[in-house]
Amino acid sequence: MLSSIAGRSVVVTGGSKGIGKGIGRVFARNGAKVLVVSRTLSEAEAAAAELVADGGIASAFAADVTQPAEMQAMADAAKLRHGGVDVLCANAGAFPQGRIEDLSAQDWDQVLGVNLKGTFLALKACLPYLTQSDQGRVVITSSITGPVTGFPGWTHYGASKAGQLGFMRTACLELAKYKITVNAVLPGNILTEGLVAMGDDYLQSMAASIPLKALGTVEDIGYAALFLASKEAAYITGQTIIVDGGQTLPESLDALN
Repeated sequence: MLSSIAGRSVVVTGGSKGIGKGIGRVFARNGAKVLVVSRTLSEAEAAAAELVADGGIASAFAADVTQPAEMQAMADAAKLRHGGVDVLCANAGAFPQGRIEDLSAQDWDQVLGVNLKGTFLALKACLPYLTQSDQGRVVITSSITGPVTGFPGWTHYGASKAGQLGFMRTACLELAKYKITVNAVLPGNILTEGLVAMGDDYLQSMAASIPLKALGTVEDIGYAALFLASKEAAYITGQTIIVDGGQTLPESLDALN
């Protein structure tokens, strides 16, 4: 166990399902106080209740990451309920599929608004509290799609995820004077509700392209985020960790034989 996590106040945006829910579960099991943030209060409450039932400390908050006032209210709630913000896990994300010829400007703005603008607004709102922490950490959930790979139907998603890394590399320089680190986790294909909805054929084809022959779990991403948020990772900033079972390594499927 990374002992420096116990008692820390952790905000997880997009924390009611998928990777965000897994991140919250890992932090709660390691003694953190988790604020589960979702646009839908009932979903945030259900996720927080699961963490509490598992022996953790958690509460729920409803907020839209694209709205500055709601992000400020979120940060203030973390201060009121959990004593501040030590760790921000900027995880909220949207990933509707759509090829370029079918995308509207509104589709593009929606994904960039949630994934990229939402990361900025969440960090901006939490920053005053992060500066008061002796262990300020920001962990961004990016993706292999965009920064490393491409996939048809996800130009807007890939652009937003690559943009998060551009934001991270300058944010870590600006926040270094406060001893706040900013890093990113790049998940590969992780078994979430969103992937399950894409069908068994997709899941099987993805697993076949991964050297470890399996999709990752949400906890796999949670443990990477946990390390980056720890005191032990204090000298790591502006970096990325790819968690993909080796998916980005083979030059072709022949390399997996």
